[in-house]
Amino acid sequence: MTNWRPDPSQLRRPAYLSLAEQIARAIQEGTLASGARLPTHRRLADDLGLSVQTVSRAYDDLIRRGLISGEIGRGSFVQSRPREPEPPYLPERLGEVIDLSILKPVCENMHLDKMRQAFGWLSENLPASSALSFRPNMVFPRHRAIATEWLALCGIQASALNVNLTNGATSGMTVALMSTAPPGSIVATEAISHHTLVPLSTYLGIHLEGLPIDDDGMIPEALDEACRTSPIRAVFLQPSVINPRATLMSARRREALAQVASRHDIAIIENDVLGPLVGDRPPPIAAIAPERTLYVTSFTKITVPGLRIGYLVAPDRYVAAVANRHLVSNWMATPAIAEIATRWVADGTAMELVNWQRQALADRHAIAQEALSGLRYYSHPQSLHVWLPLSDAHSEEGFVSQARLRGVAIAPGTSFRTAGQGWAPAVRISLGSTSGDDLRTGLGIVASLTQGNPEALLLAI
Repeated sequence: MTNWRPDPSQLRRPAYLSLAEQIARAIQEGTLASGARLPTHRRLADDLGLSVQTVSRAYDDLIRRGLISGEIGRGSFVQSRPREPEPPYLPERLGEVIDLSILKPVCENMHLDKMRQAFGWLSENLPASSALSFRPNMVFPRHRAIATEWLALCGIQASALNVNLTNGATSGMTVALMSTAPPGSIVATEAISHHTLVPLSTYLGIHLEGLPIDDDGMIPEALDEACRTSPIRAVFLQPSVINPRATLMSARRREALAQVASRHDIAIIENDVLGPLVGDRPPPIAAIAPERTLYVTSFTKITVPGLRIGYLVAPDRYVAAVANRHLVSNWMATPAIAEIATRWVADGTAMELVNWQRQALADRHAIAQEALSGLRYYSHPQSLHVWLPLSDAHSEEGFVSQARLRGVAIAPGTSFRTAGQGWAPAVRISLGSTSGDDLRTGLGIVASLTQGNPEALLLAI
Protein backbone atom coordinates (compact mmCIF):
# COMPACT_ATOMS: atom_id res chain seq x y z
CA MET A 1 0.00 0.00 0.00
CA THR A 2 1.29 3.48 -0.87
CA ASN A 3 2.71 5.74 1.85
CA TRP A 4 1.43 8.88 0.11
CA ARG A 5 -1.48 10.62 1.81
CA PRO A 6 -3.56 13.62 0.72
CA ASP A 7 -2.93 16.89 2.55
CA PRO A 8 -5.98 17.66 4.74
CA SER A 9 -5.06 21.37 4.77
CA GLN A 10 -5.64 21.48 1.00
CA LEU A 11 -9.21 20.14 1.17
CA ARG A 12 -11.94 22.53 0.06
CA ARG A 13 -15.69 22.17 -0.32
CA PRO A 14 -17.03 19.98 -1.72
CA ALA A 15 -14.52 17.79 0.12
CA TYR A 16 -15.03 14.70 -2.05
CA LEU A 17 -14.17 16.65 -5.20
CA SER A 18 -11.15 18.29 -3.60
CA LEU A 19 -9.93 14.90 -2.40
CA ALA A 20 -10.43 13.36 -5.83
CA GLU A 21 -8.44 16.19 -7.42
CA GLN A 22 -5.53 15.68 -4.99
CA ILE A 23 -5.38 11.97 -5.81
CA ALA A 24 -5.75 12.64 -9.56
CA ARG A 25 -2.90 15.15 -9.44
CA ALA A 26 -0.69 12.65 -7.57
CA ILE A 27 -1.41 10.04 -10.25
CA GLN A 28 -0.69 12.46 -13.10
CA GLU A 29 2.57 13.63 -11.49
CA GLY A 30 3.72 10.08 -10.83
CA THR A 31 3.64 10.38 -7.04
CA LEU A 32 1.13 7.55 -7.07
CA ALA A 33 2.55 4.88 -9.33
CA SER A 34 0.64 2.56 -11.60
CA GLY A 35 -0.79 -0.35 -9.63
CA ALA A 36 -0.40 1.37 -6.25
CA ARG A 37 -2.98 0.29 -3.73
CA LEU A 38 -4.91 3.16 -2.15
CA PRO A 39 -5.96 3.24 1.51
CA THR A 40 -9.32 1.74 2.38
CA HIS A 41 -12.27 4.10 2.54
CA ARG A 42 -12.41 3.82 6.33
CA ARG A 43 -8.68 4.33 6.91
CA LEU A 44 -8.45 7.38 4.63
CA ALA A 45 -11.58 8.86 6.22
CA ASP A 46 -10.05 8.48 9.69
CA ASP A 47 -6.72 9.95 8.55
CA LEU A 48 -8.36 13.03 7.02
CA GLY A 49 -11.22 13.53 9.46
CA LEU A 50 -13.81 12.93 6.74
CA SER A 51 -16.85 10.70 6.52
CA VAL A 52 -16.55 7.33 4.79
CA GLN A 53 -19.24 8.50 2.37
CA THR A 54 -17.08 11.47 1.32
CA VAL A 55 -14.10 9.21 0.57
CA SER A 56 -16.38 6.77 -1.28
CA ARG A 57 -17.68 9.60 -3.47
CA ALA A 58 -14.10 10.66 -4.25
CA TYR A 59 -13.10 7.12 -5.20
CA ASP A 60 -16.24 6.72 -7.32
CA ASP A 61 -15.36 9.91 -9.20
CA LEU A 62 -11.83 8.61 -9.86
CA ILE A 63 -13.20 5.26 -11.05
CA ARG A 64 -15.56 7.05 -13.43
CA ARG A 65 -12.62 9.04 -14.80
CA GLY A 66 -10.63 5.85 -15.37
CA LEU A 67 -7.84 6.80 -12.94
CA ILE A 68 -8.36 4.02 -10.41
CA SER A 69 -10.11 0.66 -10.31
CA GLY A 70 -12.01 -0.93 -7.46
CA GLU A 71 -11.77 -4.69 -6.91
CA ILE A 72 -14.18 -6.29 -4.46
CA GLY A 73 -12.29 -7.88 -1.60
CA ARG A 74 -8.93 -6.43 -2.65
CA GLY A 75 -9.25 -2.65 -2.58
CA SER A 76 -8.69 0.31 -4.92
CA PHE A 77 -5.71 0.54 -7.26
CA VAL A 78 -4.18 3.18 -9.55
CA GLN A 79 -4.84 2.36 -13.19
CA SER A 80 -1.84 1.94 -15.49
CA ARG A 81 -3.22 4.75 -17.62
CA PRO A 82 -6.56 6.53 -17.99
CA ARG A 83 -9.01 4.19 -19.68
CA GLU A 84 -10.88 5.38 -22.74
CA PRO A 85 -14.56 4.57 -22.25
CA GLU A 86 -15.93 1.92 -24.59
CA PRO A 87 -19.16 2.70 -26.46
CA PRO A 88 -22.14 0.53 -25.50
CA TYR A 89 -22.78 -0.28 -29.16
CA LEU A 90 -20.74 -2.14 -31.78
CA PRO A 91 -18.69 0.52 -33.65
CA GLU A 92 -18.83 -1.72 -36.72
CA ARG A 93 -21.09 -4.60 -37.62
CA LEU A 94 -19.04 -7.78 -37.23
CA GLY A 95 -19.97 -10.92 -39.16
CA GLU A 96 -23.44 -12.39 -38.87
CA VAL A 97 -24.49 -10.42 -35.82
CA ILE A 98 -28.00 -9.31 -34.94
CA ASP A 99 -27.11 -5.82 -33.78
CA LEU A 100 -29.47 -4.64 -31.05
CA SER A 101 -26.79 -2.46 -29.45
CA ILE A 102 -27.05 0.84 -31.32
CA LEU A 103 -30.06 3.11 -30.94
CA LYS A 104 -31.63 3.74 -34.34
CA PRO A 105 -35.08 4.48 -35.71
CA VAL A 106 -36.78 1.87 -37.86
CA CYS A 107 -35.75 2.44 -41.48
CA GLU A 108 -36.86 1.03 -44.83
CA ASN A 109 -36.06 1.74 -48.48
CA MET A 110 -38.57 4.58 -48.31
CA HIS A 111 -36.19 6.55 -46.10
CA LEU A 112 -33.34 6.18 -48.60
CA ASP A 113 -35.67 7.28 -51.39
CA LYS A 114 -36.66 10.37 -49.39
CA MET A 115 -33.03 11.36 -48.90
CA ARG A 116 -32.16 10.78 -52.54
CA GLN A 117 -35.10 12.91 -53.64
CA ALA A 118 -34.04 15.62 -51.18
CA PHE A 119 -30.51 15.73 -52.57
CA GLY A 120 -31.96 15.86 -56.08
CA TRP A 121 -34.03 18.88 -55.08
CA LEU A 122 -30.99 20.40 -53.38
CA SER A 123 -28.89 20.13 -56.56
CA GLU A 124 -31.32 22.54 -58.22
CA ASN A 125 -32.14 24.79 -55.27
CA LEU A 126 -29.05 25.16 -53.08
CA PRO A 127 -28.85 28.86 -52.07
CA ALA A 128 -25.60 30.66 -52.74
CA SER A 129 -25.27 31.53 -49.05
CA SER A 130 -25.32 27.85 -48.06
CA ALA A 131 -22.54 27.04 -50.48
CA LEU A 132 -20.36 30.15 -50.23
CA SER A 133 -20.74 31.83 -46.84
CA PHE A 134 -18.69 31.26 -43.68
CA ARG A 135 -21.04 33.34 -41.52
CA PRO A 136 -23.88 31.48 -39.74
CA ASN A 137 -25.98 34.65 -39.54
CA MET A 138 -25.80 34.95 -43.33
CA VAL A 139 -26.82 31.32 -43.84
CA PHE A 140 -29.46 30.49 -41.26
CA PRO A 141 -32.01 33.30 -40.64
CA ARG A 142 -34.68 31.51 -42.71
CA HIS A 143 -33.82 28.16 -41.15
CA ARG A 144 -34.15 29.54 -37.63
CA ALA A 145 -37.56 31.00 -38.42
CA ILE A 146 -38.84 27.67 -39.71
CA ALA A 147 -37.19 25.90 -36.77
CA THR A 148 -39.60 27.70 -34.46
CA GLU A 149 -42.45 25.92 -36.25
CA TRP A 150 -40.91 22.55 -35.44
CA LEU A 151 -40.18 23.60 -31.89
CA ALA A 152 -43.86 24.49 -31.49
CA LEU A 153 -44.66 20.86 -32.37
CA CYS A 154 -42.22 19.90 -29.59
CA GLY A 155 -44.14 22.13 -27.15
CA ILE A 156 -41.68 25.06 -27.19
CA GLN A 157 -42.55 28.65 -28.03
CA ALA A 158 -39.19 30.11 -29.00
CA SER A 159 -37.89 33.20 -30.75
CA ALA A 160 -35.73 32.57 -33.81
CA LEU A 161 -33.06 34.67 -32.08
CA ASN A 162 -32.72 31.99 -29.39
CA VAL A 163 -32.32 29.06 -31.80
CA ASN A 164 -28.99 27.58 -32.89
CA LEU A 165 -28.75 24.94 -35.60
CA THR A 166 -26.41 22.08 -34.63
CA ASN A 167 -25.12 18.91 -36.26
CA GLY A 168 -27.39 16.76 -34.12
CA ALA A 169 -27.94 16.24 -30.41
CA THR A 170 -24.34 15.44 -29.45
CA SER A 171 -23.22 18.79 -30.81
CA GLY A 172 -26.07 20.49 -28.95
CA MET A 173 -25.23 18.71 -25.69
CA THR A 174 -21.56 19.67 -25.99
CA VAL A 175 -22.32 23.33 -26.58
CA ALA A 176 -24.91 23.41 -23.77
CA LEU A 177 -22.45 21.90 -21.28
CA MET A 178 -19.65 24.26 -22.36
CA SER A 179 -22.00 27.23 -22.02
CA THR A 180 -23.27 26.45 -18.52
CA ALA A 181 -20.47 24.57 -16.75
CA PRO A 182 -16.85 25.74 -16.99
CA PRO A 183 -14.02 23.24 -16.40
CA GLY A 184 -13.88 22.08 -12.78
CA SER A 185 -17.57 22.65 -12.12
CA ILE A 186 -20.24 20.08 -11.23
CA VAL A 187 -23.24 19.01 -13.31
CA ALA A 188 -25.99 16.86 -11.81
CA THR A 189 -27.76 14.17 -13.81
CA GLU A 190 -29.77 10.98 -13.35
CA ALA A 191 -27.98 7.93 -11.92
CA ILE A 192 -28.31 6.36 -15.37
CA SER A 193 -28.12 8.84 -18.20
CA HIS A 194 -26.85 9.46 -21.75
CA HIS A 195 -23.95 7.15 -22.62
CA THR A 196 -21.83 9.98 -24.09
CA LEU A 197 -22.32 12.24 -21.07
CA VAL A 198 -19.66 10.53 -18.92
CA PRO A 199 -16.78 10.70 -21.44
CA LEU A 200 -17.89 14.11 -22.72
CA SER A 201 -17.84 15.55 -19.21
CA THR A 202 -14.41 14.04 -18.63
CA TYR A 203 -13.03 15.62 -21.80
CA LEU A 204 -14.52 19.00 -20.83
CA GLY A 205 -13.15 18.80 -17.26
CA ILE A 206 -16.66 18.69 -15.77
CA HIS A 207 -17.57 16.54 -12.77
CA LEU A 208 -20.82 14.58 -12.93
CA GLU A 209 -23.00 14.05 -9.87
CA GLY A 210 -25.27 11.06 -10.54
CA LEU A 211 -28.44 11.42 -8.47
CA PRO A 212 -31.05 8.85 -7.40
CA ILE A 213 -34.03 8.14 -9.63
CA ASP A 214 -37.35 6.40 -9.25
CA ASP A 215 -39.98 5.36 -11.78
CA ASP A 216 -40.68 9.04 -12.51
CA GLY A 217 -37.07 10.09 -13.13
CA MET A 218 -34.73 12.18 -11.00
CA ILE A 219 -35.90 12.68 -7.42
CA PRO A 220 -36.30 16.44 -6.71
CA GLU A 221 -35.22 16.11 -3.08
CA ALA A 222 -31.95 14.53 -4.23
CA LEU A 223 -31.29 17.47 -6.55
CA ASP A 224 -32.10 19.93 -3.77
CA GLU A 225 -29.70 18.18 -1.40
CA ALA A 226 -26.95 18.09 -4.03
CA CYS A 227 -27.38 21.80 -4.70
CA ARG A 228 -27.16 22.59 -0.97
CA THR A 229 -24.01 20.53 -0.41
CA SER A 230 -22.14 21.03 -3.70
CA PRO A 231 -21.72 23.98 -6.10
CA ILE A 232 -23.90 22.49 -8.84
CA ARG A 233 -23.89 24.63 -12.00
CA ALA A 234 -26.42 22.74 -14.13
CA VAL A 235 -28.60 19.65 -14.23
CA PHE A 236 -28.80 17.43 -17.33
CA LEU A 237 -32.18 15.73 -17.80
CA GLN A 238 -33.80 13.39 -20.32
CA PRO A 239 -37.45 13.46 -19.23
CA SER A 240 -39.13 12.14 -22.37
CA VAL A 241 -38.48 8.44 -23.06
CA ILE A 242 -34.97 8.71 -24.57
CA ASN A 243 -33.42 8.00 -21.13
CA PRO A 244 -32.14 4.42 -20.60
CA ARG A 245 -35.24 3.23 -18.71
CA ALA A 246 -37.57 4.86 -21.28
CA THR A 247 -39.23 6.87 -18.51
CA LEU A 248 -41.81 9.50 -19.43
CA MET A 249 -41.50 11.97 -16.58
CA SER A 250 -44.80 13.34 -15.24
CA ALA A 251 -45.73 17.02 -15.43
CA ARG A 252 -45.63 17.26 -11.63
CA ARG A 253 -42.08 15.89 -11.47
CA ARG A 254 -40.92 18.26 -14.23
CA GLU A 255 -42.38 21.21 -12.34
CA ALA A 256 -40.79 20.08 -9.07
CA LEU A 257 -37.33 19.80 -10.66
CA ALA A 258 -37.76 23.19 -12.34
CA GLN A 259 -38.63 24.71 -8.94
CA VAL A 260 -35.47 23.26 -7.38
CA ALA A 261 -33.37 24.61 -10.24
CA SER A 262 -34.97 28.02 -9.84
CA ARG A 263 -34.46 28.03 -6.08
CA HIS A 264 -30.73 27.37 -6.50
CA ASP A 265 -30.41 29.36 -9.75
CA ILE A 266 -28.84 26.57 -11.80
CA ALA A 267 -29.20 25.88 -15.51
CA ILE A 268 -31.21 22.97 -16.90
CA ILE A 269 -30.06 21.09 -19.99
CA GLU A 270 -32.98 19.16 -21.45
CA ASN A 271 -32.22 16.45 -24.00
CA ASP A 272 -35.41 15.83 -25.99
CA VAL A 273 -34.24 14.19 -29.20
CA LEU A 274 -37.52 12.33 -29.77
CA GLY A 275 -39.51 15.58 -29.83
CA PRO A 276 -43.02 15.13 -31.23
CA LEU A 277 -42.59 11.37 -31.67
CA VAL A 278 -43.77 10.95 -28.07
CA GLY A 279 -47.41 11.78 -28.45
CA ASP A 280 -48.70 11.71 -24.87
CA ARG A 281 -45.99 13.66 -23.10
CA PRO A 282 -46.37 16.64 -20.76
CA PRO A 283 -44.88 20.01 -21.77
CA PRO A 284 -41.07 20.06 -21.96
CA ILE A 285 -39.21 21.47 -18.97
CA ALA A 286 -38.12 24.29 -21.30
CA ALA A 287 -41.77 25.35 -21.46
CA ILE A 288 -41.98 25.36 -17.65
CA ALA A 289 -38.68 27.15 -16.97
CA PRO A 290 -37.71 28.86 -20.26
CA GLU A 291 -35.49 31.40 -18.46
CA ARG A 292 -32.92 28.73 -17.45
CA THR A 293 -33.41 25.71 -19.75
CA LEU A 294 -31.19 24.92 -22.72
CA TYR A 295 -33.31 22.64 -24.90
CA VAL A 296 -31.76 20.11 -27.29
CA THR A 297 -33.64 18.25 -30.01
CA SER A 298 -32.75 16.69 -33.36
CA PHE A 299 -34.02 14.70 -36.34
CA THR A 300 -31.72 11.67 -36.53
CA LYS A 301 -33.68 9.41 -34.17
CA ILE A 302 -37.14 10.22 -35.54
CA THR A 303 -36.79 10.73 -39.32
CA VAL A 304 -33.65 9.48 -41.11
CA PRO A 305 -30.27 8.83 -39.41
CA GLY A 306 -28.46 10.75 -42.16
CA LEU A 307 -30.40 13.92 -41.40
CA ARG A 308 -27.78 14.98 -38.86
CA ILE A 309 -29.22 18.31 -37.81
CA GLY A 310 -30.78 19.59 -34.62
CA TYR A 311 -31.84 22.66 -32.67
CA LEU A 312 -30.44 24.10 -29.46
CA VAL A 313 -32.74 26.67 -27.84
CA ALA A 314 -30.96 28.92 -25.36
CA PRO A 315 -32.45 31.40 -22.84
CA ASP A 316 -31.48 35.04 -23.31
CA ARG A 317 -28.82 34.85 -20.60
CA TYR A 318 -26.98 32.08 -22.49
CA VAL A 319 -27.45 33.22 -26.10
CA ALA A 320 -24.01 34.82 -26.44
CA ALA A 321 -22.24 31.95 -24.65
CA VAL A 322 -23.96 29.35 -26.84
CA ALA A 323 -23.11 31.22 -30.04
CA ASN A 324 -19.45 31.54 -29.02
CA ARG A 325 -19.07 27.92 -27.86
CA HIS A 326 -20.73 26.65 -31.01
CA LEU A 327 -18.41 28.71 -33.19
CA VAL A 328 -15.25 27.35 -31.57
CA SER A 329 -16.43 23.72 -31.42
CA ASN A 330 -18.38 23.37 -34.69
CA TRP A 331 -18.38 26.78 -36.39
CA MET A 332 -21.83 26.06 -37.79
CA ALA A 333 -24.15 23.25 -38.76
CA THR A 334 -23.70 21.73 -42.22
CA PRO A 335 -25.68 24.06 -44.52
CA ALA A 336 -26.72 21.45 -47.10
CA ILE A 337 -28.25 19.17 -44.45
CA ALA A 338 -29.89 22.18 -42.81
CA GLU A 339 -31.53 23.00 -46.15
CA ILE A 340 -33.10 19.54 -46.32
CA ALA A 341 -34.34 19.65 -42.72
CA THR A 342 -35.81 23.11 -43.24
CA ARG A 343 -37.63 22.03 -46.38
CA TRP A 344 -38.96 18.89 -44.72
CA VAL A 345 -40.28 20.87 -41.76
CA ALA A 346 -41.92 23.42 -44.07
CA ASP A 347 -43.55 20.91 -46.45
CA GLY A 348 -44.61 18.40 -43.79
CA THR A 349 -42.21 15.58 -44.76
CA ALA A 350 -40.54 15.58 -41.33
CA MET A 351 -43.83 15.10 -39.50
CA GLU A 352 -44.90 12.48 -42.03
CA LEU A 353 -41.76 10.50 -41.19
CA VAL A 354 -42.39 10.94 -37.45
CA ASN A 355 -45.91 9.55 -37.80
CA TRP A 356 -44.57 6.61 -39.84
CA GLN A 357 -41.96 5.95 -37.16
CA ARG A 358 -44.59 5.92 -34.42
CA GLN A 359 -46.52 3.17 -36.21
CA ALA A 360 -43.35 1.21 -36.98
CA LEU A 361 -42.37 1.32 -33.32
CA ALA A 362 -45.79 0.04 -32.32
CA ASP A 363 -45.10 -3.04 -34.45
CA ARG A 364 -41.63 -3.46 -32.90
CA HIS A 365 -43.00 -3.20 -29.37
CA ALA A 366 -45.55 -5.88 -30.20
CA ILE A 367 -42.64 -8.16 -31.17
CA ALA A 368 -40.85 -7.31 -27.91
CA GLN A 369 -43.95 -7.96 -25.83
CA GLU A 370 -44.30 -11.41 -27.34
CA ALA A 371 -40.59 -12.34 -27.23
CA LEU A 372 -40.01 -11.07 -23.69
CA SER A 373 -43.28 -12.37 -22.28
CA GLY A 374 -42.94 -13.08 -18.57
CA LEU A 375 -39.89 -10.87 -18.13
CA ARG A 376 -39.90 -7.50 -16.37
CA TYR A 377 -38.58 -4.72 -18.58
CA TYR A 378 -38.98 -0.97 -19.04
CA SER A 379 -40.28 0.60 -22.24
CA HIS A 380 -42.69 3.13 -23.70
CA PRO A 381 -44.84 2.78 -26.84
CA GLN A 382 -42.63 5.36 -28.61
CA SER A 383 -39.26 4.31 -27.17
CA LEU A 384 -36.58 3.08 -29.56
CA HIS A 385 -35.44 0.51 -27.00
CA VAL A 386 -36.28 -1.57 -23.96
CA TRP A 387 -34.34 -1.68 -20.68
CA LEU A 388 -34.07 -5.21 -19.32
CA PRO A 389 -33.00 -5.63 -15.66
CA LEU A 390 -30.95 -8.74 -14.93
CA SER A 391 -31.29 -11.05 -11.96
CA ASP A 392 -28.60 -11.15 -9.30
CA ALA A 393 -27.38 -14.40 -10.84
CA HIS A 394 -26.21 -12.57 -13.98
CA SER A 395 -23.40 -10.07 -14.35
CA GLU A 396 -23.76 -7.53 -17.13
CA GLU A 397 -20.39 -8.37 -18.64
CA GLY A 398 -21.12 -12.08 -18.66
CA PHE A 399 -24.65 -11.65 -20.01
CA VAL A 400 -23.55 -9.32 -22.84
CA SER A 401 -20.65 -11.66 -23.70
CA GLN A 402 -22.90 -14.73 -23.85
CA ALA A 403 -25.39 -12.88 -26.05
CA ARG A 404 -22.54 -11.85 -28.34
CA LEU A 405 -21.30 -15.45 -28.59
CA ARG A 406 -24.80 -16.44 -29.70
CA GLY A 407 -24.82 -13.76 -32.37
CA VAL A 408 -26.66 -10.90 -30.65
CA ALA A 409 -25.14 -7.54 -29.69
CA ILE A 410 -26.76 -5.61 -26.81
CA ALA A 411 -25.62 -2.63 -24.73
CA PRO A 412 -24.46 -3.11 -21.11
CA GLY A 413 -26.14 -0.90 -18.53
CA THR A 414 -22.81 0.20 -17.05
CA SER A 415 -22.28 2.43 -20.09
CA PHE A 416 -25.10 4.66 -18.85
CA ARG A 417 -24.11 4.71 -15.18
CA THR A 418 -23.17 8.05 -13.57
CA ALA A 419 -23.51 7.15 -9.88
CA GLY A 420 -21.39 4.83 -7.78
CA GLN A 421 -24.23 3.38 -5.72
CA GLY A 422 -27.81 2.24 -6.07
CA TRP A 423 -27.01 0.36 -9.25
CA ALA A 424 -28.82 -2.71 -10.57
CA PRO A 425 -27.45 -4.68 -13.55
CA ALA A 426 -29.39 -4.30 -16.78
CA VAL A 427 -29.01 -4.19 -20.57
CA ARG A 428 -30.41 -1.87 -23.21
CA ILE A 429 -31.88 -3.46 -26.32
CA SER A 430 -32.55 -1.43 -29.47
CA LEU A 431 -35.77 -2.17 -31.33
CA GLY A 432 -35.11 -0.30 -34.57
CA SER A 433 -31.57 -1.24 -35.54
CA THR A 434 -32.42 -4.33 -37.59
CA SER A 435 -35.28 -6.04 -39.41
CA GLY A 436 -38.40 -7.23 -37.66
CA ASP A 437 -37.49 -10.89 -38.21
CA ASP A 438 -33.97 -10.41 -36.82
CA LEU A 439 -35.40 -8.51 -33.87
CA ARG A 440 -37.70 -11.41 -33.03
CA THR A 441 -34.81 -13.88 -33.27
CA GLY A 442 -32.46 -11.68 -31.24
CA LEU A 443 -34.96 -11.06 -28.49
CA GLY A 444 -35.69 -14.78 -28.32
CA ILE A 445 -32.00 -15.46 -27.71
CA VAL A 446 -31.84 -12.77 -25.02
CA ALA A 447 -34.95 -14.15 -23.33
CA SER A 448 -33.48 -17.66 -23.30
CA LEU A 449 -30.26 -16.36 -21.72
CA THR A 450 -32.21 -14.89 -18.80
CA GLN A 451 -33.46 -18.39 -17.99
CA GLY A 452 -30.17 -20.20 -18.59
CA ASN A 453 -27.05 -20.98 -16.60
CA PRO A 454 -25.26 -17.70 -15.83
CA GLU A 455 -21.83 -19.39 -15.62
CA ALA A 456 -19.39 -17.64 -17.97
CA LEU A 457 -17.93 -19.50 -20.92
CA LEU A 458 -14.21 -20.13 -20.55
CA LEU A 459 -13.41 -20.32 -24.25
CA ALA A 460 -15.11 -19.24 -27.43
CA ILE A 461 -14.06 -21.26 -30.48
